[in-house]
Amino acid sequence: MPILGVHIMQLLDLNNVTTKYGDMTAIRDVSLSVAEGHIISIVGSNGAGKTTLLNTISGVLPSAGGTITFAGKEIGHLPPHKIVEEGIIQVPEGRLLFPDMTVLENLELGAFNRRSRKEIPALLKAVYNYFPKLEDRADQLAGTLSGGEQQMVAIGRGLMARPKLLMMDEPSLGLSPLVVKTVFETISKIKSDGITVLLVEQNVLQSLMISDDVYVLENGSIILNGQGRELLNDPRVREAYLGI
Repeated sequence: MPILGVHIMQLLDLNNVTTKYGDMTAIRDVSLSVAEGHIISIVGSNGAGKTTLLNTISGVLPSAGGTITFAGKEIGHLPPHKIVEEGIIQVPEGRLLFPDMTVLENLELGAFNRRSRKEIPALLKAVYNYFPKLEDRADQLAGTLSGGEQQMVAIGRGLMARPKLLMMDEPSLGLSPLVVKTVFETISKIKSDGITVLLVEQNVLQSLMISDDVYVLENGSIILNGQGRELLNDPRVREAYLGI
């Protein structure tokens, strides 16, 4: 956790990153920085390129240009499993659990990398502290859980990998307002425990309220960047994304 008066390191830096699908440019010259211990949000409308950007950082999609640096190391050329070992963990949109496996088995799969394999009991305890309900559901098949409970498992699985950077793709999508509130409270707790979060989220209002910095992505390009609560008062953001 950052301490007042201590320099905060830029954990992740993207410099002019471009990603293409064939001849179509999905991400164009995107530059952004993620400071250690912060929550950074990427907001934008459907099709803006938010998920593509996360998939480029995690190595699922190759970049067509620019550099991606994590903890001072250039990672743009690394395959996804090596990027996971560096400490970048992605909680995917739609949760993508294994429905015929138990909650416990899904969580344990998150600790498959070398950094976390030997610490499964301690990591499970930490996850259950965030989501006590999952301890009660440990032997239940993941596919029988409610949407909110499945999202808890997805976030918990990400935490089991001991992330230095936790990237979350639309964690509140399709959830009830009460569960959405719980999800955002949990994200704030994760930050307070010293884990850096890069958040992609359509719930712009909630994102702005908990984020240290926000990048607005439109048609694959960053069009606006600022502190979360500052952008709450930006007329462009209020009109385009908050309907005010």
